[in-house]
Amino acid sequence: MKEYHKIQTVFLRNPDDKYRTLLEGTYSKPEFEYLKDNPWVFTEKVDGTNIRVMWDGEVVVFGGKTDNAQIPSFLVARLNDLFYKITKRKIFGDAFGNDGGVCLYGEGYGAKIQKGGGNYKPDGQDFVLFDVRVGDFWLRREDVEDVASKFGIGVVPVVGEGTLEEAIELVRGGLGSTWGSFAAEGLVMRPKTQLFNRMGERVITKIKHRDFAER
Repeated sequence: MKEYHKIQTVFLRNPDDKYRTLLEGTYSKPEFEYLKDNPWVFTEKVDGTNIRVMWDGEVVVFGGKTDNAQIPSFLVARLNDLFYKITKRKIFGDAFGNDGGVCLYGEGYGAKIQKGGGNYKPDGQDFVLFDVRVGDFWLRREDVEDVASKFGIGVVPVVGEGTLEEAIELVRGGLGSTWGSFAAEGLVMRPKTQLFNRMGERVITKIKHRDFAER
């Protein structure tokens, strides 16, 4: 199953300081600049490890960000509870049929995952869903929420809607995480209506708190 595509930061990085800071106002893709004043939906970016949950019509398989990535054993145990039990595999069949080609993309987070993982869940690990792909189709937000509901799992929260500049200012100001009293890692922004560029790539971007905090 395909690895999750790279999400470009909204602005290019500055080569003069080894790409540590952003060249604000210089958009990394022309479609970001073209659509910057249109309505975008902002979801919280979680500081964790990318996880794929794949259904081939019979078997559930877990993968990391790449096919060679190793998933920590303590996180695998949690994923088994969420997706691998017979009752959970039945949900896959009921929801998607037996044709397979289904991939749930999410973030594994919690204790021992990334530097600040304990902020999200200090006493264990969990999984939060952010995208679902069925064959060549990406599900709409409402359908992703429906899949999350069927499995009894979380879905990344919508923080707000607005222009790209409004998203950037939220993060610059130290947006609080919905998980607790700490700063969110950042935001992922998508046009309110899903769009693709001429290369067939999704129009989706991000901004991180550290892009401003490290100055």
